Amino acid sequence: MATKDKTKARLTRRTRIVCISDTHNCTVKLPPGDVLIHAGDITNQGSFSELSKAVKWLEGLQYEAKIIIAGNHDITLDADFFAKHGRDFHNKKPESHEECLALVKDSPSLIYLQHETATIRLSAPTGPRTELVVFGSPLAPAFQKWAFYYPPCYQDLSCGVEPHSPLKSMSDKLSPFPWEGIPARADIIVTHTPPRDHCDDRGGVERPAGCEALRRALWRVRPRLAVCGHMHEGRGVSRISWDLSRLYGERDDDGCAGAWQDPGAGSNNKISLVDLTAKKGSRPLDNDGLWYEDDNPIDVTVERRGKQFNKPIVVDIDLPVVDEGE
Repeated sequence: MATKDKTKARLTRRTRIVCISDTHNCTVKLPPGDVLIHAGDITNQGSFSELSKAVKWLEGLQYEAKIIIAGNHDITLDADFFAKHGRDFHNKKPESHEECLALVKDSPSLIYLQHETATIRLSAPTGPRTELVVFGSPLAPAFQKWAFYYPPCYQDLSCGVEPHSPLKSMSDKLSPFPWEGIPARADIIVTHTPPRDHCDDRGGVERPAGCEALRRALWRVRPRLAVCGHMHEGRGVSRISWDLSRLYGERDDDGCAGAWQDPGAGSNNKISLVDLTAKKGSRPLDNDGLWYEDDNPIDVTVERRGKQFNKPIVVDIDLPVVDEGE
């Protein structure tokens, strides 16, 4: 698979990405698009029956690429957690981690990422024929007893790293474990946890629920788009200007370009659209391979609150056109 070509400019084309998360066994009506992203918590407890129904629903959706990650509720997909605590959830009917994982890993139409990177080429004749590099991870800071958690000291960088210590150069380590493995070439980053201070509202809890280490990692990579879920009260979009001078500034500013006004708010028939495309059609990418504009979103996706569903967040984004001569 080809990676970003840094030796020549590449043309881009509008690609529509539909973002959802935290569907918890529910199926929802989705608008059309080119790519679907599900940012975790596909089920309530990750049973084979739950996953089977969710996978069948996802496989039936008409998107050229469907990218999914697990969340803390999809417990059977976390081998270590399930081996230790699985019977606390599934004591009446034992579940098989291997069988559950095979449902998502072996699906012919789903791209399941478990702290992994994939390069995806859209090749349908009627599609945009673009490519994207996606990193996806289910990990989140520990809270109660659920899957895919890491020690909360990494959430606020108290594991031997000062949250606001100055860096001598950009080559210094910005994001400790577990986010240091995100490749710099990633165009889209999909995580179940939000970054700290960006769409990480936990319903009135004062302590930020998002991860500071992930926030640092996003500043290091500066992706075109970051999609997350987990915090049901935090749905929204945080638009970021990747101004590196702000990296260690006040976090309540953090380069934000103002509050997002959801065009799909309320009962109207409009979609919740974020338009990141160029206004005058295709344009070349920078020769140095940096694909970002001054304003990029960290995008938190659709989640369920009780019986009320939020609308999916739809992102139009310019991605590089596949070189048909390769």
